[in-house]
Amino acid sequence: MRRGNGSVLGKRNAPTTSSASGVWSLKKVQTSRQSSVWPALAISVNYLVIAGGGGGGRFGNPGGGGGAGGYRCSVSGENSGGGASAESPLFLTVGATYTVTVGGGGAQEVSGSASSISGTGITTVTSTGGGAGSATSNNGDSGGSGGGGNFAGNGGAGTANQGYAGGNGNSFSGNVYTTGGGGGAGAVGGNGNLSAQTSGNGGAGVSSSITGSAVTRGGGGGGSRYISGTAGSGGSGGGGAGGSSSVAGGAGTANTGGGGGGGSGTAGAGGSGVVILRSSVAAVSTTGSPTVTTDGSFTIYTFTASGSITF
Repeated sequence: MRRGNGSVLGKRNAPTTSSASGVWSLKKVQTSRQSSVWPALAISVNYLVIAGGGGGGRFGNPGGGGGAGGYRCSVSGENSGGGASAESPLFLTVGATYTVTVGGGGAQEVSGSASSISGTGITTVTSTGGGAGSATSNNGDSGGSGGGGNFAGNGGAGTANQGYAGGNGNSFSGNVYTTGGGGGAGAVGGNGNLSAQTSGNGGAGVSSSITGSAVTRGGGGGGSRYISGTAGSGGSGGGGAGGSSSVAGGAGTANTGGGGGGGSGTAGAGGSGVVILRSSVAAVSTTGSPTVTTDGSFTIYTFTASGSITF
């Protein structure tokens, strides 16, 4: 026997990867050197995955606001939607390609689409599209956050650990129709109040500093009014304002997953989602043209369209 490999007895090896991080037992080191096969290197990556927001409701009568897209976050000390704590970061294999899907916002009366990141060795992280405001039925649709109910309906349910329920409508009197606001990632949508002649505001979103600056996303859309009364405002984080018989509901802000405002004439569309990845290791390649920024020693990839990433 000769001494080699850093004074470990045995043959000199040519590892299949240039390095492998972590804490190693002597037995594991010996086994890897003898077989010349090292475990693939994995890196920790934080994420923010937000789905597309739901469109506001409108079907012959004033409709509720659209719910925000589902909100999932792994940044320590921050929150996911629905009041949940941050999730665990992903450990992505170096050399593997991961698929990033960015969900679109829903049109009037249509729920938003899911956003996700998937690939080798990880459980797919999927955020559910926001529920549409009340349309052909009286109730808002369920979703990442639920859509608001129309003047005769209840808000849709949110998805656990992603967002909150939409608000309820509260009947009508004369030209006053009160509807529910869409649920937000950070709060339930407001209920309509007939005595106050107000429709519900959209639920608030959640703030994240994954890019290095605090940004609030995932606000619900405001409920609409008819001729009289007050429409609901959009929730902080991209929710669209509620409309009226003469004013269209506001659209959710792009790349926030904000819900669209309800309408009496025309409702607002939901805002598209976004996927943001933060790593101490720069990617080797990407598709989908993400925006690349830095924050200290971290590189941040902001996907506003579907694509892929390889570290």
